[in-house]
Amino acid sequence: MTQQFAMVIDSARCIDCKACVVSCKVANNVPAGFSRNWIKADGPVVKAGKGPFGHFQPGACMHCESPTCVEACPTGATWKDRETGIVEIDPALCIGCGNCIPACPYGARFRNPQRRIADKCNYCPERRAAGLPPACVDTCPTKARVFGDILNPETEAARLLTRNSGHVTQLIHEKSNTAPHMYYVGGTAPAGWMHEAKAPASMRALTGVVAPGVKGLVALSGLGVLVMLGRQLLDSRKSGDGGHDRPHASGSNASGSSASGSNASGSNTSGTQHSAPADTEDSRE
Repeated sequence: MTQQFAMVIDSARCIDCKACVVSCKVANNVPAGFSRNWIKADGPVVKAGKGPFGHFQPGACMHCESPTCVEACPTGATWKDRETGIVEIDPALCIGCGNCIPACPYGARFRNPQRRIADKCNYCPERRAAGLPPACVDTCPTKARVFGDILNPETEAARLLTRNSGHVTQLIHEKSNTAPHMYYVGGTAPAGWMHEAKAPASMRALTGVVAPGVKGLVALSGLGVLVMLGRQLLDSRKSGDGGHDRPHASGSNASGSSASGSNASGSNTSGTQHSAPADTEDSRE
């Protein structure tokens, strides 16, 4: 793996303003009633002389090293990009079965009712391509979220992990250790809200058999489209090159197109053009 993009969160900085949640919904056109990220709250707790105190924990897809959602996907639509470390969803392969949703111990996935496929955080690829951080990171007023390649020691995310070595927390369910790549510094209550990943054993067994077959079918479909387009291109070139060998009836247009009744070559068999009636006084009557 050449990179591992990850989120490092200083949860002590989070003020629960939810700017990250709103900006993500806007940037990624997330349907109403759904969200790609969240803020878990612990509190408020009243401390002597300090008033109410709450602890807030931002979260999203953890882009795990061993993602159980990948195991649960029957078509290979969910996969981990080994170049970036990001867990991706291929919309061309996703059938919207929903098996990956309970397989995520963090509840980071949902079925998008508009696109009818699985949906989750993907670190805003359009923004990354433009050299910008994900929308949630860019919007956070307290800089609680830090994003970057943690394998590159020059990134802010990697430096933050180094400075807090020994005081970094990962949220891991005792029965579903997926090795998440979301790291918390500055404390990370609440805990215990994760659930055990639920991926049917039959689905895990089928993944290795069905997924390659589906990918093969998709590849063949794409190849068929390319062949069809290639043949159309060749046919159009042939008709253009051989046009001078075909006799043209008087009155045909320059492009060789016609009204209904044209032959296979696209030329006008009648050789006539129908023009609109002259705008005379008689015609108006």
